[in-house]
Amino acid sequence: MKTAELRTLSVEDLKQKLEDLADELANLRIQKATHQLTNPNRIGEVRKDIARHKTLLSEYEKGISQPKSES
Repeated sequence: MKTAELRTLSVEDLKQKLEDLADELANLRIQKATHQLTNPNRIGEVRKDIARHKTLLSEYEKGISQPKSES
């Protein structure tokens, strides 16, 4: 999901998606350890998505930008 698309979500939605991504990353790591991972590139994609979500939440927390729902 691109950053522009993330900015349209509410803070609660961002936090929920962040939790979902963390769960997905844990599952991917388990699959990697058991040699069942079919798409190893997905780990990097999920990690980058997590970073995007955390960055956006941090911006909102610090007041650098405002969520769309509060504008």
